[in-house]
Amino acid sequence: MTREPPSYTPEFVERGYNNRAAVPEHPRFLARYTELSRAAVSALRPQLDLRYGPGSKETLDLFAPAAKPRGTFVFIHGGYWRALDKADFSFVASPLVAQGIAVAVVNYDLCPAVTIATIVDQCRRSILWLLREGPSYGAAIDRVVVGGHSAGGHLVAMLFATDWTRFGLAAAPFASGVTLSGVHDLEPLVLSTMNEDLRLDADEARCVSPVNLRPTTNVPLVVTVGADETSEFVRQSDLIFDAWPANRPAGMAAALRIPGRHHFSVVLDHADADSALTRAVAGMF
Repeated sequence: MTREPPSYTPEFVERGYNNRAAVPEHPRFLARYTELSRAAVSALRPQLDLRYGPGSKETLDLFAPAAKPRGTFVFIHGGYWRALDKADFSFVASPLVAQGIAVAVVNYDLCPAVTIATIVDQCRRSILWLLREGPSYGAAIDRVVVGGHSAGGHLVAMLFATDWTRFGLAAAPFASGVTLSGVHDLEPLVLSTMNEDLRLDADEARCVSPVNLRPTTNVPLVVTVGADETSEFVRQSDLIFDAWPANRPAGMAAALRIPGRHHFSVVLDHADADSALTRAVAGMF
């Protein structure tokens, strides 16, 4: 049973959702993202800034293994839909490319220049572009897995709730997914200081909240969160796990809590070939 939150107040929302305040040492982790990502780009020499749509940031970086890939992992970065960049998360590619998996790291335009609904559409376009053009750049489209952190986790869930028949597809174009520290109910953010950029009202927040939508596919969605994240981020993971029972991976009885990880450290497990997160993603291929 998902724990219900206390009555929302701006103060409660700020404590639950302001990750930079919750982790005062976050600049050290952001610097680590940059360091590891530069090393990944230098070692793997990806194809950078491949354009998948008309928006100014509708580009992706594609990391392809030397041999024919076993599949493609699509990673969508976080930053509350208003910050950060694909270049900050190139490190996600290293352990998977070493195992013969191509990795596409997706960029998108940021709030307040665009709305969250627009960003959802952009992420859909990135998937459709990969289906059409990915093979010519070294991606494999016979097995695609989508994953994302924080706002990226929300965007992955929105892909699960997309009616892909509208785009001429018979089924969802991915085999499974991972939402890591995702925000799946956006209504609390209407009361946050971040809403100066997000510009959500209650109705729009409900419309772009995956927890209010039905998935259009029953492929597995791994729901995971750092055990040391705020209680609201843990609750957000429980919400989507409880709301979408048909998407629970076999044998998974609850959302996965990664011990000893907070919001900024948990995504670094993607850079560790031996982490439970990397093993889970690689196991999807």
